[in-house]
Amino acid sequence: MSAVHRHFRLQRRYLLYLPLLFMTVFYLIPMYVVIVTGFKGFEEVSLRTMWELPSRLRFDNYIEAYRNLAPSLWNSVNMVFPAAIISSFIGSINGFVLSRWKFRGADIIFPLLLFGMFIPYQSILIPLVEFMRTINMYGGLPGLIMAHIIYGIPITTLTFRNYYATIPKEIIEAARIDGANLLKTYRHIILPVSMPSFVVVLIWQFTSAWNDFLFAVVLTKPEFWPITVALNNMAGSQIIAWNVQMAGSLLTALPTLLVYIFLGRYFLRGLMAGALKG
Repeated sequence: MSAVHRHFRLQRRYLLYLPLLFMTVFYLIPMYVVIVTGFKGFEEVSLRTMWELPSRLRFDNYIEAYRNLAPSLWNSVNMVFPAAIISSFIGSINGFVLSRWKFRGADIIFPLLLFGMFIPYQSILIPLVEFMRTINMYGGLPGLIMAHIIYGIPITTLTFRNYYATIPKEIIEAARIDGANLLKTYRHIILPVSMPSFVVVLIWQFTSAWNDFLFAVVLTKPEFWPITVALNNMAGSQIIAWNVQMAGSLLTALPTLLVYIFLGRYFLRGLMAGALKG
């Protein structure tokens, strides 16, 4: 390769990096404002000085924010983990059945499941509330968990179905020849190789359930509100302590940030392993 050709390749690479760098900075600007404002005193908070660094670090904002959010934080933890784990296992079983077990009506059931991905939350709130009241699950965390499990089934089923479709059918046929039924095949053959897809759907479901506001504020009573609803209610009716509000916003977003910082590479590996291949 000539020096001129290498030079042009480097130029094209830099031209690609420049817009990516610009977009990265653009999307990190709100995070900068949140972090900087969270360490300021109330007297330093204004639109004119929003870009300036604080005169000194004030951790009392985070202490106050955590004191206000702590009860709801544990509500979110108790809601998110069951919702993510249960919906992931249901999606795994559905994906295996729909990808490897051809039965009458399978081509109708799968599109109907996918249709659930496109139903807006707002369109089903009233019947959902009435249904939760009918089965005596309105107002607490179990009803909210069930709502997230049901709404998560379409995306988890799609993810696992497309991933399992990439597994050679000879492996499934060999298990059948050895006498394994559907459940044993899933438990001993399919489940051990499903980790890439589980990483993808667990991260996805964790993020979706943690960031939810609409279901949370509609389906639960104040003592069971998750952290997103509690953060919204931290704003006063007349005077808003934006430094405490920003500190609370960072604390609320911290779990999902940590998930993607430490598990993001596994999320990408799961996608590349065929989790979302059609």
